[in-house]
Amino acid sequence: MEALLLRLSASRALTSLVLCYHRGVQSSEKVRVRFAPSPTGMLHVGNARTALFNWLFARQNKGTHILRIEDTDVERSEARYEAQLLDDLRWLGIDWDEGPDVGGHFGPYRQSDRMELYHRYAERLLDEGKAYLCFCTTEELERERQQATAEHRPQVYSGKCRDCDLAEAKQRRANREAAAIRLKIPEHPIHFHDIVRGDVTFDSEVVSDPIIVRSSGMPVYNYVVVVDDAEMQITHVIRGDDHLSNTPKQVALYEALGFPIPEFAHLSTILGPDRERLSKRHGATSISQFREMGILPEALVNYLALLGWAPTGGTRETFTPTELIKEFSLERVNPAPAMFDFEKLYWLNRHYIKAADPKRVVELALPCFHKAGLFSKNDSAEVRSWMEKVIALLAPYVDRLDQLPEKAKLLFNYDAQSAVAADDNQPLLTSDVGRKVTQAFIDDVRGGSSDFTAESFKAVIGRIKDQTGAKGKDLFHPIRIAITGSHSGPDFDRVIPLIEVGSHLPLQKPVMSVRRRVEAFGQAYSAAPQVHGRGEQLPAATTMIKSEH
Repeated sequence: MEALLLRLSASRALTSLVLCYHRGVQSSEKVRVRFAPSPTGMLHVGNARTALFNWLFARQNKGTHILRIEDTDVERSEARYEAQLLDDLRWLGIDWDEGPDVGGHFGPYRQSDRMELYHRYAERLLDEGKAYLCFCTTEELERERQQATAEHRPQVYSGKCRDCDLAEAKQRRANREAAAIRLKIPEHPIHFHDIVRGDVTFDSEVVSDPIIVRSSGMPVYNYVVVVDDAEMQITHVIRGDDHLSNTPKQVALYEALGFPIPEFAHLSTILGPDRERLSKRHGATSISQFREMGILPEALVNYLALLGWAPTGGTRETFTPTELIKEFSLERVNPAPAMFDFEKLYWLNRHYIKAADPKRVVELALPCFHKAGLFSKNDSAEVRSWMEKVIALLAPYVDRLDQLPEKAKLLFNYDAQSAVAADDNQPLLTSDVGRKVTQAFIDDVRGGSSDFTAESFKAVIGRIKDQTGAKGKDLFHPIRIAITGSHSGPDFDRVIPLIEVGSHLPLQKPVMSVRRRVEAFGQAYSAAPQVHGRGEQLPAATTMIKSEH
């Protein structure tokens, strides 16, 4: 349907008409943009990208970035959503120069505080004959809609009340007859220029006369947004393309009210991997969810900037906010739908985790361990210090910080029988050299000291190497399996001290020492028929041998 309503043209003749109707802001004027969310839910990535592009454009042009709360949807708007919205924006590093919390010369910055202004302009439009009172009931409008559908016509208002005498209509309203206020759409085509999409034209007969104030007295979005943008001297309206069909009504309102028409830039739709509009079924979509997952704000900002926008050259993928401000251009925004690639976001996040200050990563990651029941805010300084080392060890191996507790299983969830029975461990444990290394390691640890340091453990490996002649993965992989359950992982000189220190700490989930791990592994290894060629492979066990303090 929208394709029928919208015509895009690049002809010189149409451009000439656009210049006649477009009374936009001159380039010499200071840029003023706004992000105007509704506090009816969590901040979605699509809205966050809109906020980011407005912010980048304002900062690049040394302009003003405004935050305006559109809370006229009284039933759905909640203060908690507004508070969360502001917190999420600040977390992303997006600030504003004017807004409900910082003030400014063009407030109030909540629509619910601007009702008198909306009603004043609506009455002016009535008195000037640019709007009219509509007394049509919901039932009448539904019959019109059904008839238009049956006749394959656009579902537009018939204009039944358009030519009613104003004085008579006001008297009917004074007598408490329910009446909405409708704008009279001009009879000429409506043109506007979109920085992203070029010159756009809508035929007036398919736009319909929109309601600007409902019979309840509540003004509607398409009306109040024009009044607000004009009163706040907004020069550029940067928003999602779901608002493209609203624009002709808004342009008509600008003209009727005698306001300058701002520049428009409609950003592309964001799609999920299945090429459908991104939604909850695709996974995380709100900023708060990405925060909980352990996505760093700089990674998310970097990724959002690349959704529908391409830098010059088109090959670079990592940008700091300062670099984005310098590089950003609305002319390089692509109107084609943007695909949200979670794997690319995670790749960027891994890059920023590695580049981040380790102390900051710790502060961001500790809540993940707290949620997993592995750490408490009441734990001792000694426990916290140990946890910091665990995070520093594992952070380079994750895409998201909420993956850290899973990675930490090599410390907390040792299971000897599972280590022996795991399919991917079998080739390393059942080969001739694997058997020699494994048995020699078990015997050496059983006959040695109770505790290990990085140095003493290195000495053990040296003895096993001399005894078996093994080297490389033939030497290290069986030993690693015996200690951690996996043939891959962090270096021994970092993980062994963590295991040993952790085994002596009062942790919420105990850590088994190296010696007790090897003892448990030795029992499981000697009993496993697949290791000694005595029959079928044992199923992976689920029982974990707990450490003692």
